[in-house]
Amino acid sequence: MLNPKKTALEIDLSDPGPLPEEAIEQAVALMRTGRLHRYGEYGDTEPHAALLEEEFADYVGSRFAVGVNSGGSAIFLGLMASGVDPGDKVLVNAFNLAPVPGAIHHSGAEAVLVEVDGDYRISFADLERKARDTGAKTLLLTHMRGHIADMYRVSGMCDELGLALIEDCAHTMGAKWQGRFTGRFGRVGCFSTQTFKHINSGEGGILVTDDEDIAARAILYSGSYMLYEQHRRAPPRAAFERWKMQTPNFSLRMSNLVACILRPQLREMQARGECWNRIYAALESRLNAIDGVAVPPRQQQEEYVVSSIQFHVHGLTGEQIRGLVDRCTGRGVAIKWFGRDEPVGYTSQYHHWEYLRPQDLPNTRGSLFTTCDMRIPLALSDGDCDTIAAIIAEELAAA
Repeated sequence: MLNPKKTALEIDLSDPGPLPEEAIEQAVALMRTGRLHRYGEYGDTEPHAALLEEEFADYVGSRFAVGVNSGGSAIFLGLMASGVDPGDKVLVNAFNLAPVPGAIHHSGAEAVLVEVDGDYRISFADLERKARDTGAKTLLLTHMRGHIADMYRVSGMCDELGLALIEDCAHTMGAKWQGRFTGRFGRVGCFSTQTFKHINSGEGGILVTDDEDIAARAILYSGSYMLYEQHRRAPPRAAFERWKMQTPNFSLRMSNLVACILRPQLREMQARGECWNRIYAALESRLNAIDGVAVPPRQQQEEYVVSSIQFHVHGLTGEQIRGLVDRCTGRGVAIKWFGRDEPVGYTSQYHHWEYLRPQDLPNTRGSLFTTCDMRIPLALSDGDCDTIAAIIAEELAAA
């Protein structure tokens, strides 16, 4: 048995790990040229951003890809380019992070929150009810923390209910549903390259689509000026001609520096995904062996790539859960709890966002009250997984 006064996890669970040497070398070479902006005014510039878009489109199998400055910007531009107008209602699953409702609010639309079940996936019954009751025409589906709903059922419901589907894939880069990448089921897929996502540029985002008008509008909105022909994976000139004089420039571009850091990491995605999933399986088995802890089961069709793990802690009061996660965190097992009354760090719940219209979602609140969340660094070993489980078990017993 571990001694809680002496034993702690030595690895930092928030450590993103170093960038590949190739990424560092390319970044230094680019900085020597000074051509960090993705567009050249009178001629060619360094093509890193255009090449990343081309490579990412090939990776997920989309016609077009647009690099932007954050995942939240990708969602905002996806909404705008899809024709969401101020005052429109946008359905969104209630378990998500603050940039998601923030992007809806930024577009001038109104977020209509949809319940999630205990497995963190959207409630189909509540989705159908709210789509019919509100007349919403858009579903922004967040694959929160990498938990993927039945995407063929989602797509079928969207067709039946007249909903345009936009996917927030910030937590599912490289993940699939029945062999098809997330981000490829709707009109738009939105990805993040923030430090704690699957590939790391500090900040960054990528939007993918097969629709020429959405791609052209996203490029124009992102701030291409009239230099959109420097994109390598972009729609024909006619699409830009339709939109260029009526589309504002929001200056949300991706820089060449961000893109050159990302390109070598994208080539590592398969190996990274395999490593993350091995660690996830090790943690899942150990956590499920602890009385009072339950990791929601994954679905057979779900080909996940997870950089974090979520689990329910049952049988404790809020004060006891708070004490549990605080003590575990004090011993190096940094755990977030989604049941807190106040937002902490990156963790918040829908009822914390007071700029939204108040909405009551008892199933979501009940599920998140018992939900704990922990990052999975790629450097985590089997021994580290043993230590994590032992610390959680000890502190749970103490609680």
